[in-house]
Amino acid sequence: MEKGKIQVTVEDIFPVIKKFLYSDNEIFIRELVSNATDAILKLKTLINLGKINKKIDDLIIEIVIDKENKILKIIDNGIGMTKKEVKKYINQIAFSGAEEFLRKYKDKNNEYIIGNFGLGFYSSFMVSDKVEIISKSYKDSEDAIHWICDGTTNFSIQNIATPITGSGTEIILHINDSSKEFLEENKIKELLIKYCKFMPIPIKLGEREVNNPYPIWKKNPRNVKDEEYINFYKELYPLQIADPLFWIHLNIDHPFNLTGVLFFPKMKNQIEIQRDKIQLYKNQVYVTDNLEGIVPDFLNLLKGVIDSPDIPLNVSRSYLQSESSVKQISGYITRKVAEKLENMCKNNREYFEKNWEDIKIIIEYGMISDSNFYSKAKKFALYPDINNQYFLLEEYIKKANKFKNNNNKIICFYTSNIENQNSYIETIKNKGYIILLLDSPIVGHLLQKIEMDYKNLNFFRVDSDQIDKILKNKKNIYNLSKEEIKILENLLKQNIDNHKFLIKIEDLSDFSLPFIITVPEFIRRMKEISMTGNNMFNSNSKYNLIVNKNHKLIKKIINEKDLKTKKNLIKNSLHLIMLSQNLLTGKELTDFIYNSFEMLSK
Repeated sequence: MEKGKIQVTVEDIFPVIKKFLYSDNEIFIRELVSNATDAILKLKTLINLGKINKKIDDLIIEIVIDKENKILKIIDNGIGMTKKEVKKYINQIAFSGAEEFLRKYKDKNNEYIIGNFGLGFYSSFMVSDKVEIISKSYKDSEDAIHWICDGTTNFSIQNIATPITGSGTEIILHINDSSKEFLEENKIKELLIKYCKFMPIPIKLGEREVNNPYPIWKKNPRNVKDEEYINFYKELYPLQIADPLFWIHLNIDHPFNLTGVLFFPKMKNQIEIQRDKIQLYKNQVYVTDNLEGIVPDFLNLLKGVIDSPDIPLNVSRSYLQSESSVKQISGYITRKVAEKLENMCKNNREYFEKNWEDIKIIIEYGMISDSNFYSKAKKFALYPDINNQYFLLEEYIKKANKFKNNNNKIICFYTSNIENQNSYIETIKNKGYIILLLDSPIVGHLLQKIEMDYKNLNFFRVDSDQIDKILKNKKNIYNLSKEEIKILENLLKQNIDNHKFLIKIEDLSDFSLPFIITVPEFIRRMKEISMTGNNMFNSNSKYNLIVNKNHKLIKKIINEKDLKTKKNLIKNSLHLIMLSQNLLTGKELTDFIYNSFEMLSK
């Protein structure tokens, strides 16, 4: 038996690799199964090259649990290792056997090999007191070997007569007392499904195969039926009840390799933390669902899989390294999503409109967060009106072009809630305006972006302060005298909270309400933006209280002789309009309800 020390650069670096290289000890199962996968894929390459006579269909990885003896085995019938190779690839840690193999058989259809056997193997010491390797090389002239290490830099290695038929490797983990959970079949199955679910070699646990070696993202999209995509979506996210709306099959081989499928789920108006995120794979090996940098923030609202051998990872494959290739991949994904949406809008407008409410939050989020996506989204982003008619922005501009203000800018009115803002909608609709329905929580951000891009547009919510400008009456119906207006001003100042309202007496249409509450558009929009997480604005600004001097109630208030009745008319009118805008709360609301019942009882 030969003994020695594992060759590391510094004596104390081994415990660092053993304990801290991987952020989570469960990663060991991914690394060891990945190594087994590499070994089998190497053998497949040699079989395909005619160097070995063996059936590819027989190649498999087995996981064996011996709970009584606290042993976990990972067994493959791959290429195996000679004594010399074990010394090289195991004892000289961080030397990548897969990298050397790739150099030797470059361009020989071995793109699946994921490599870094040395470092990946040592993750096994995070859960083991002792690790053994029994391996037989595919080379008939080589003896099988037995390697043992107890978690220090000391090891032993010897030739043995192995029971292994043919070639392959058996990793034997003697699980330590603090890691007994990894001797439970359900736990191992859970980890295999999490990390190895789509590895390209069959994985057997007990009597069952636990993985899908041929996921649809590796197939030609022309050969995949819709139901296969839906079934795959449910395989990825078993707890998702609703089917995806549609999907994008990614497939590129230049200037980098990337495949995958992205699904559009039903989102409505909610931006929420996604439990079921996009999963990142590297050659069918699960890496992470934290795709910062790989996928733009707004596309993290999607679901699905991205797989690329060209995504740079750190040595433990735990997180992404920042490189220019990552930006390239991110740009490609953004472009493909935009192309899919544009084609849908152009070629199947009816279907696109039907699903707009479920995807708009993703598109609008993308428009405000990604300038490249914004420039493309102008071709397919929709703007519905209150009559359920959908417009592209250019289509809407043509319709609204006749409604301009004194600065020759097109006035664009919108509502965020048809029910709550109905009184404003009716008033503005009677003037012939097209009123858009823009009700997502980030619409304030989006309108800021559009107005910066389209200098000829001004967006106003129907309850904004611009309503008094467009509803002005050319003719003063009641012809209030200067003295009557003065009386009205004094009455309003005495009976309305000047800290809450800025009072404006205007010539509005006679069919408008006697009192209208509005908020300056800019201030209201900044408040909404702040509510979505951007605390750039904090204002305690007043509401505008517009008094329509052309309404008969205003004339009645002025002419009323009884001072108490005058005050009650003003107070009740104000409370009614405040109630309609959800501004009447607390004692004011209680008093209003009580007084209303008193009046009904008389």
